[in-house]
Amino acid sequence: MKSTAHGRDVAVVTPWYPTPEHKARGAFVEGMVKATAPGCGDVTVYHTYAWIVDPEAEDAAVVADAHRSLLPSALRPEPTVAGARLVRVPALTGRRVAGQRSFADLARGHALWLREALGGEPIPAPIVHAHVGLRGGWTAVENARPDARVFVTEHASFLGQVLDEPDSREMYREVLARCTGFLVVSETLREQLSEAFPDLAHKIGMISNPIFFDAPRNRPVTELRRWLYVGGLIEHKGVGLLLEAFAKCHAEDRDLTLTMVGDGRLAKELTARAAELGVEDAVTLTGALQPDEALRRMREHDVLVHPSRGETFGVAIVEAVAAGLPVLVTRCGGPQVTLAGVEDAAGEMIDVDDDPDTIVAGYRRLRERFPDGLDLPEARRVLDERYGHRTVAEEHYRHWFPDDPADDRRTDAP
Repeated sequence: MKSTAHGRDVAVVTPWYPTPEHKARGAFVEGMVKATAPGCGDVTVYHTYAWIVDPEAEDAAVVADAHRSLLPSALRPEPTVAGARLVRVPALTGRRVAGQRSFADLARGHALWLREALGGEPIPAPIVHAHVGLRGGWTAVENARPDARVFVTEHASFLGQVLDEPDSREMYREVLARCTGFLVVSETLREQLSEAFPDLAHKIGMISNPIFFDAPRNRPVTELRRWLYVGGLIEHKGVGLLLEAFAKCHAEDRDLTLTMVGDGRLAKELTARAAELGVEDAVTLTGALQPDEALRRMREHDVLVHPSRGETFGVAIVEAVAAGLPVLVTRCGGPQVTLAGVEDAAGEMIDVDDDPDTIVAGYRRLRERFPDGLDLPEARRVLDERYGHRTVAEEHYRHWFPDDPADDRRTDAP
């Protein structure tokens, strides 16, 4: 039977979504909403985000009571992408400290405060899709209506830390058991979860993050001088090594520049180190940018250099290819899968290590091969077929609306 618009209503539950203060945080969730909302009925995003309060403080109970009483007046839906609505729910939680507060503790707080925001009523949508296993998944299964179909997407690079905590591991098992379907964005994540929960491995499927391929650059790249990095300014992303490698290459070619888009605790350290290396005039740290602005920067630069230590998918890498940008990336998990078959066409891959000369050597090889040794249009075409927003939206619809005829699905997202 053809479903009504109400039957196609979807709720998205997520601990991450872009905010004015953190413009890029949760951009992948926003992208999923933008890709899928045009084929749904009403779409409501519930963004539960942490307000840190010490649960041991003398006034903790008073703060919680005040928060509870004020919460209804603070919940004002606002428009977000593709006609969806966004409801932000501040969740009082303690700060996570290993050995004191676990990921499971945080998830209980998110679930509790969403319930408070809903006035004790379940999420009204018949389809609920959550992001990450606990703060999203647990919050969803605890607040979905009894007959709802609940799906969870896991894309966290810190999944191992979650599973190392006994109470978080047990909660994760319950989420897997209770949800309708569970999806991961990389084979690495599926292997981790299948090893941890072999009896539930049959519930774990694959889906990619949606990438928009509809805004290519006006002119193709002609030289590899304007380097770009997009991501967190944290140790795990290899940004320190990137800066050291850039300085070595800049010593050989003074026209090279490096733009680092993102924020993180290493920002001040990177700025100071650029001055020590004598490349401060060639290095720009923009801070976090809106996703559309970050994509515009991709269309203005010559090469994306992304020396991460580990990625579950590598959204920025695929976005760069979508923008017509060659890439220099590490074999750090996700990129080997996302670029499989088009690695040479898209750019150059290097090993993960602690030597900036590895990045330097990779850049030299890429420069020697460019442009005739690459085929960026072919790489772009292949990745659009794999990860384009229409492809990913259709996959979501197959899970969410299994009884709907395919010609009812619309994926003409802007």
